Amino acid sequence: MSTLFEQLSSKLANVDKSIVFPEGTDERILTAASQLGASGTLTPILLGDKNEINRQAEQIGVDIHSCKLMNPAEFAEFDLMVETFIERRKGKVSDEEARIILTDENYFGTMLVYMNQADGLVSGAVHSTADTVRPALQIIKTKEGIKKTSGVFVIVRNDEKYIFGDCAINISPDSQDLAEIAMESANTAALFDIDPRVAMLSFSTKGSATSPETEKVTEALEIARSKNPDLLIDGEYQFDAAFVPDVAQQKAPGSVLQGDATVFIFPSLEAGNIGYKIAQRLGEFGAVGPILQGLNKPVNDLSRGCTADDVYKLAIITAVQAG
Repeated sequence: MSTLFEQLSSKLANVDKSIVFPEGTDERILTAASQLGASGTLTPILLGDKNEINRQAEQIGVDIHSCKLMNPAEFAEFDLMVETFIERRKGKVSDEEARIILTDENYFGTMLVYMNQADGLVSGAVHSTADTVRPALQIIKTKEGIKKTSGVFVIVRNDEKYIFGDCAINISPDSQDLAEIAMESANTAALFDIDPRVAMLSFSTKGSATSPETEKVTEALEIARSKNPDLLIDGEYQFDAAFVPDVAQQKAPGSVLQGDATVFIFPSLEAGNIGYKIAQRLGEFGAVGPILQGLNKPVNDLSRGCTADDVYKLAIITAVQAG
């Protein structure tokens, strides 16, 4: 795991990236921000009352001198932010409503990213996933041609690295959604220097069973191929046929993937969430994420049970996503 993040950190050398943390008084955030700032990897922006942030940092014994502190209530460009937010929301909120909404740290932080005053955002140590993702969808929005954001995990054990998706956002993706998830997951894999070899997973391999569920996966495969002919992708696969060469030879002998898939696309959130946790708990893989993909700028969500190390790693990932 450390090797992976050493590689990612090296990508940030001599690159001035700033990541905003809306939960600026949380102990885990402060600890990670202190380490990030001291290492020179990136500049953390901590939101909240500056006196409270400094008091909390002193109490837990961390040095945040390399961090930038920002109190939304004292932001000199707040009027401009309000105006920009109203424009971005296409008049769906009034000036009065915008001023109230932007007192929320997640909305304020997301607007900093949108206004190019930060390169990305990491939240969720205290807030729910919805609290983090909703502002991103309303303000940052998805890339052109992408209808929905999705959440993937990097699954790591020693030198092994894989991408599992969607494990965090879309409960019941349709064929179009799965195709988008597959293509975006391949892009995410490349960020981690993983050669994207994409397997579309199901309970069937190459028509061994037929149902609306398997047909959804095969249709997604065709959509992805038509949109990105250069993408190395195949399916539908049971996991063993995508991962074990001997099984692949038996179940899918003519496939371009022969048990060497690196990106695994699950047919539902239920399957993806269960799958990554099994890998984590039984396979003793590290699971880094969820990493949100498909957005115009990086916003990532922590688990409320996260550690300072989780915050540190997700911040590095977010900075790498910012390019």
